[in-house]
Amino acid sequence: MRIIQHEQMKLGEVAVSKINLDVKSRDEIPKLLMGLRHIYCTPEIREQVFRILEEIIPRKTSKNNGRLGMDLWNILVLGTIRLNCDWDYDKLREMADNHRTLRQMLGHGIDEEDKRYPLQTLKDNVSLFTPEALDRINQIVVHCGHKLIRNKKKDESLRGRCDSFVVETNVHYPTDINLLFDAVRKVIKLISGVSSEVGLTTWRQSHYNIRTVKRSYRSIQKLKRSTSRDADKKAKAEQRIGQAHQEYVALAQGLVDKAETTLTEIRGTGSDLKTEAVLQAIEGYIEHARRQMDQITRRVVSGESIPHEEKVFSIFEPHTEWISKGKAGVPQELGVRVGIVEDQYQFILHYRVMEQETDDKVAVPMIRATQECFPEFKICSLDKGFHSPANKAALAEMLDQVILPKKGKLSKKEKAEESSDEFVRMRHRHSAVESAINALEHHGLDRCPDHGIYGFKRYVGLAVLSRNLQRLGHIIQQKELKRQARREKADLWAA
Repeated sequence: MRIIQHEQMKLGEVAVSKINLDVKSRDEIPKLLMGLRHIYCTPEIREQVFRILEEIIPRKTSKNNGRLGMDLWNILVLGTIRLNCDWDYDKLREMADNHRTLRQMLGHGIDEEDKRYPLQTLKDNVSLFTPEALDRINQIVVHCGHKLIRNKKKDESLRGRCDSFVVETNVHYPTDINLLFDAVRKVIKLISGVSSEVGLTTWRQSHYNIRTVKRSYRSIQKLKRSTSRDADKKAKAEQRIGQAHQEYVALAQGLVDKAETTLTEIRGTGSDLKTEAVLQAIEGYIEHARRQMDQITRRVVSGESIPHEEKVFSIFEPHTEWISKGKAGVPQELGVRVGIVEDQYQFILHYRVMEQETDDKVAVPMIRATQECFPEFKICSLDKGFHSPANKAALAEMLDQVILPKKGKLSKKEKAEESSDEFVRMRHRHSAVESAINALEHHGLDRCPDHGIYGFKRYVGLAVLSRNLQRLGHIIQQKELKRQARREKADLWAA
């Protein structure tokens, strides 16, 4: 059973509109709660958001029958505050249980002082969000912010800045030998667990097997190539390295073959749906192990260079990409690119998770998607990474003004265009998008701890939504501070 929010207030509960938030606070929590309170206390906006929240209820869940689950409003509050403050779930649980103002926003009264949130409940409920639902709520929040800040300039066009950055995935630095160890370790752990459940004793020494593989893996890590000028010493060092890798691969091969034999035996005894899901996961790790064994053999024994497109940089987060953007001190990043479009009011109008995409491939789709949601979006600046002749021509048809510097040598016409006062002025303003990127990274979007590409997209969507809610709250806070200053000035004159 799921509801959005209890209509009947509980004993001691404070109405959302009456929650006392410190307008002089510089912390992010009051600003986010101000944004959420404005959404809740504006009936037409609340109705739109609640309608979207209803769509995230699992289809098999009854709205009227069964055990009462977490309110959808509470899920929105906790999901956005987790990202805005860059908390893990343990910190989120502690704050949801003990932060007085946050508990008031969640609707807990005096009779619910002992109400606590189990850790797994928080994880399960926040994961109900879909990237599509978050994107739609984000558009509502941005439109709401524009109404507050653009009320005197309704005819002003939206100007945007488009850029991309890398959100890291939660993975360790990949090498072919540690990826093979990860795969074999998971195969042994999972197959030993299933074997014990069905009564097979083949994997009683699973812990010893893992230690054996790890010992072989560590021995390779300690080996170094010789820097001697003596050719014989170099050859002997290369021989030791090759032999160690061959022994490591042979050990892994034997355990993988044994696991495949056990899989056949387990399926022969009959397996339920839960067991079959584990067996399929084991098969996936076996496939990873075989790929790494093949690549180690080709690289070390045969001296072959492995093409980049054949490499996988994490067996747990296979969507991870090896990205080299040429930044000083950052030779490479392990993650996925994310593109954003920010307007002149510091709201993020649109974002895109760029799976296996580069900047020049997403320029037109991102601007088109932004205009579909915000038709008044007419001016945009982009950096050189987004440039191509086709992109510049397509964007010129879509926008009134395109600030897109060209890579390489400029013609006289292009040099004159990029030297114009308007072009230079917009180029100088473009660097402000780095502030938005820094804010997103500071508020949780530097590294994604959620699993899978779907979890990655949900995490990015929550980060963008929470950032826009904080920006909305900041606007409301500044308006209230100015209102208080006017009152104080009027009182001073009256005295």
